[in-house]
Amino acid sequence: MKQTTKNILGVGAIVLLSSGVAGLTTYKLLQSNQTATETSFNEMFKQNPNVKLAAFDAVNAQPIDLTQAAENSLHAVVHIRSTQEAKTRTVQQAPDIFDFFFGDGRGQQRQIQSQPRVGFGSGVIISKDGYIVTNNHVIDGADEISVKLNDNREFKGRVIGTDPSTDLALVKIEGDDFPTIPVGDSEALKVGEWVLAVGNPFNLNSTVTAGIVSAKARSLGVYSGGIESFIQTDAAVNPGNSGGALVNTKGELIGINTAIYSETGNFAGYSFAVPISIAGKVASDLKQYGTVQRAILGVLMMSVGDIADQLSYPNLDSKLKEELTELKSKIKVSEGACVSDFAERSSAKEAGIEKGDVIIAVNGAKVKNANALQEQISKYRPGDKVEITVDRNGSNKKFTVELRNAQGSTSVVKSAGDSSADVLGAAFKALTDKQKRELGVSYGIEVTGLLKGKLRDAGIQKGFVIMIVNDQKISTPEQLEKLVDKVLKGNADDRYIVVKGFYPNGRTKVYAIDLAE
Repeated sequence: MKQTTKNILGVGAIVLLSSGVAGLTTYKLLQSNQTATETSFNEMFKQNPNVKLAAFDAVNAQPIDLTQAAENSLHAVVHIRSTQEAKTRTVQQAPDIFDFFFGDGRGQQRQIQSQPRVGFGSGVIISKDGYIVTNNHVIDGADEISVKLNDNREFKGRVIGTDPSTDLALVKIEGDDFPTIPVGDSEALKVGEWVLAVGNPFNLNSTVTAGIVSAKARSLGVYSGGIESFIQTDAAVNPGNSGGALVNTKGELIGINTAIYSETGNFAGYSFAVPISIAGKVASDLKQYGTVQRAILGVLMMSVGDIADQLSYPNLDSKLKEELTELKSKIKVSEGACVSDFAERSSAKEAGIEKGDVIIAVNGAKVKNANALQEQISKYRPGDKVEITVDRNGSNKKFTVELRNAQGSTSVVKSAGDSSADVLGAAFKALTDKQKRELGVSYGIEVTGLLKGKLRDAGIQKGFVIMIVNDQKISTPEQLEKLVDKVLKGNADDRYIVVKGFYPNGRTKVYAIDLAE
């Protein structure tokens, strides 16, 4: 029996040992085959020796804990309810040609009753004394703003300033020692990095979702003439999240959630946030000046990659195709913002930058496309000097450019309010004696420029000569401004003007403009 047991154990030992040897041999064979395969692959496809594995220089990866970042952020993200009351307003209908010559030129009036509206969104407390950043579209047109904190305290909010160009607004609640979110560096954010979206989607207060950064400096084309350099993420964002916080894993504020890409109106995979590098500057300007001090380079630009894309379009205008082909021939880099033309009084042109130059850096910060250039310039104010690095025919050149505002100066822009200049959105000049003789008139002012405002909305174009406003002859821009200021300070239901005049080709026009809208 002992001998039998001994023999069995011996056989067992041999089997186990053989299994071990066989396993070891199999492993070595597999290892040998894998090495041979890798060698063959690397010989056939040469790898870049400068490329390293993701964790080559990093510590051992640990599970990401988002709980601390979420908890810290929740207390500083607020729920905003904006209410627009029902209003009755008088609408002035444009007079016909007979009114222009034989009547009082005012046309007919009718009453319009609007319905009350209530909207919801989110905001982020950025200062312990109650300053809150949110989206402009959250509070736009609101007669009353209510702010509810995570601890259920409610406050009445007032608007400090708005910036439709970035869809941002600054709201204030009264109090002190409010919770805040520390501000991070959105430019240091990397694609693939984990982020949290904190807000109040569908009125579900204090909701946190997670995702990664999908792209940076993304443009959507949603703001006509506005600044777009969005952080794109796949964190779920829905209606009600607007104005909420985008935070990194440290719990730092790196963006303001603003938009989603969707065909249904609800989250469909991607959300977009204004980076804090832009939002922080806008909020600071709104607090200090009441309006954004926006700096411009004075260049028209295109992303390098967009030029080739446009050249591939069928039926491209021949002149445009020629211009794009000429630009492309000068480009020796694959990334950057190409200067396609200059604005009037361009500080970039005066500094020595030329058409066809590709801007690749601003104060050392890399510029990959036109959106990234907008983001970099938006951090500065008129009067600031920046170092612009360009690639010109394959060689790098640096220029120092003093930034200006849209009016071509470095002075502070006054706060936008209910003044005539802000409402009308136009520039005027009195007619010269020569113009009066040529046009056959003895008074009038010329519209020399148009921005966003009532005149452009009404259809008035540059060159229009204003003769009469509300039955008063207009000889100087100051007369018009005083008249409009008086109307704005008057009865809310009677804030309209009737503008009579003509274009240089002799075509007379009458515009009825409601200033109360």
